[in-house]
Amino acid sequence: MADFKAKASLIWDVANLLRGDYKQSDYGKVILPLTVLRRLDCVLQPTKEKVLDYLPKVKDQPDKTKDILLNKIAKHNFHNRSKYDFDKLIADPDNIASNLRNYINGFSSSAREIIEYFNFDDQIERMDDPKADILFQVVKKFSEIDLSDMDSMEMGYTFEELIRKFAEQSNETAGEHFTPREVIKLMVNLLFITDNESLTKEGIVKTMYDPACGTGGMLSIGEQHLKSFNPKAKLEVFGQEINPESYAICKSDMLIKGQNPSNVKFGNTFTVDGLEDEKFDYVLSNPPFGVDWKKAQKIIKDEYENKGYSGRFGAGLPRINDGSLLFLQHMISKMKSDGTRIAVVFNGSPLFTGSAGSGESNIRQWIIENDWLEAVVAMPDQLFYNTGISTYVWIVNNKKSKERKGKIQLINATGQKDDELIAEGKRDFNRFYEKMTKSLGNKRKKIIENGEEKGIGFITKIYGDFEENEFSKIYPNDFFGYWRATIEQPQIENKKVVTDKKGKPKADTKKRDYENIPFLKLDADKKLVPQTINEYFDREVKPHLPNAWVDESKTKIGYEINFTKYFYEFKPLRSLGDIKADILALEQSTIDLEKTVLD
Repeated sequence: MADFKAKASLIWDVANLLRGDYKQSDYGKVILPLTVLRRLDCVLQPTKEKVLDYLPKVKDQPDKTKDILLNKIAKHNFHNRSKYDFDKLIADPDNIASNLRNYINGFSSSAREIIEYFNFDDQIERMDDPKADILFQVVKKFSEIDLSDMDSMEMGYTFEELIRKFAEQSNETAGEHFTPREVIKLMVNLLFITDNESLTKEGIVKTMYDPACGTGGMLSIGEQHLKSFNPKAKLEVFGQEINPESYAICKSDMLIKGQNPSNVKFGNTFTVDGLEDEKFDYVLSNPPFGVDWKKAQKIIKDEYENKGYSGRFGAGLPRINDGSLLFLQHMISKMKSDGTRIAVVFNGSPLFTGSAGSGESNIRQWIIENDWLEAVVAMPDQLFYNTGISTYVWIVNNKKSKERKGKIQLINATGQKDDELIAEGKRDFNRFYEKMTKSLGNKRKKIIENGEEKGIGFITKIYGDFEENEFSKIYPNDFFGYWRATIEQPQIENKKVVTDKKGKPKADTKKRDYENIPFLKLDADKKLVPQTINEYFDREVKPHLPNAWVDESKTKIGYEINFTKYFYEFKPLRSLGDIKADILALEQSTIDLEKTVLD
C-alpha cells in the first residue's frame, strides 16, 4: 500500500503557498478540489491522447452520445476532451486561469458536476487576482504530485487524512467526516459474517447503503471486503451526504472505481430522502454523534404526524439535540422484506437515554418488539478522532437466524477487563485494542486488526459463535423491557385517610413515587421468568408501604440497554488488615526516604 500519510503531507505542503492570502480554515476550498482534479488527471493520463484523437469523429454527435463513446475510449465512466492536462496548463503561465477553466469544462458531465460542488471557480478568480497571483504556483505544485500510484482505497485514506487536517486547523469536527478504518473493517466483518457462504456464489449482486456516507470510506471497505473472497461478486453502493466537499470526493471515488456516481445523493437525509424508493441488502453507517436536528424539525415532525408508520419516523421522535435514533429509523425504512442487515455505530445515548414513554424509549421498544436488534458491541473508548467517549456498534436484522430469534447478544469489547488483569500483573496484553504510538486528536487506541484471538478477528468470532462467556451475554428481548409504575400513598389528615366521594383514598402527590419494574425476574434457580406489576409490588413495595397502591392509569412501558450493569462484576473490598499493612509499609518507606535525604 502506498504511504497515504506521506502523500497527504505532500498535498498539505501546497497550503504553504496560500498563507497570507487565505485563512487556515479556507485552505480546503483550494486543496480538496485540486486534489480531485489532479487525481482525475492522473487516472485519465494513459488514454488522454486517444480521446483527443477520437474527438473529431464524434464532433457532430449530441453531448450524451459523445460522453458514452469517449468514455469507452478513456476506459472509465468519464473523460476529459479539453486539450489541456496539468502538464500543459503549467506550460502557459500567462493564461493559467482561462486554460484551467477550459480544462474543467472539458470533463464529461458526471465529472464536471463533481467539481461544481466545490464552487472552485470562485477560488480560481481569487488566486488569479493580481493581489494574490498564486494560481500558477499552486497548479504547478500539484502537477508535481503523482496520484497515479494509488488505488481507490489509498486515495480515500488520503482524502480523509486531508479533511482531518483541515478540520483540526479550523477547529471543526473531523469525526463527522472520518471513521477509523479498523472500526469500519470490524463493522463490515459483523455485517457479512452470516452471509459469507451465500456471497461466494457465482455472479452474486448485492447492494449497500450509507445515509451519512462522507467521502465513501465505509462503502469502499464494504466493496473491498466482498471482492476479497469473491472477485466475481458485485456490490452496488449507494449513499447520501450533506457536506458538499465530502459529497464531491465520494462521487469522484465512485466515478473512478466504475460505480454509478448517481447512486450518491447530496442533501440532508432527514429532510429529503434522495433514495426514497430504494431498499438495500446492507446498510453501514457512522452518523455524527449527537447531531442536532433542529433545522429539520418541521419537516421531520410533519412526516411523523402525517405519515406515521408509513413514513420513516413512525415509532417516535428523540430529543432535539440527538438525531441518532432518527438515522436508525431511516435505515430500518430501507430494509428489504426478504432480509437486510444493518451495522451502525453510536455513542451510548441511544441505548438508555429517555425514560418510559419518551421518544427514545418508544423507538427502542419498536425495534426490540419487532425482533430486529440482533447484537450490540461495546467498543474501547478513545477510538475516534473527535471524541474520547465509548461507542457501540448495533447490528439490526429483520431476518434473524433461528437460534437468534427473540434474543439479543451483548458483546463487551471495551478491553476494560484485560486492563484490570494487566494492572494486576496477570496479563501482558489487551485482546481488543493496542495503544497508538502517537495520538491523532482524541484517538489514542486502535482495534487490533490481525489475528483470530485478538481485536477484529476475536470480536467477530465471539459474535459468530453466539455463546455466553466473559465477553458475551445473551438475553431474551423482554429482558430489556420494564413498566414505569406510579406508586401512590393516601392523604392523611388528623391521622385519618382522606377519601373521595366513592370512598377511595385520595393520593398525596407529595408522597408520589415511581418504580421501574422489569418484565423478567430471576427465580430461585437463577433463571429469567416473567413477573407482573402486582407480584413485584407485593414483594418489593407493600412490606415497606402497606397503604400504598399502583395507579395503573399512569403505567408506561419502557425499554433500555444498560451495558455496565450486565457486565458488572462485584469485587469484595480489601480487608482492613491488608489496608493497614500497606499504610505501615508506606510510612516506613517515607521514614527511610527522609533518612536518606537528611544524611
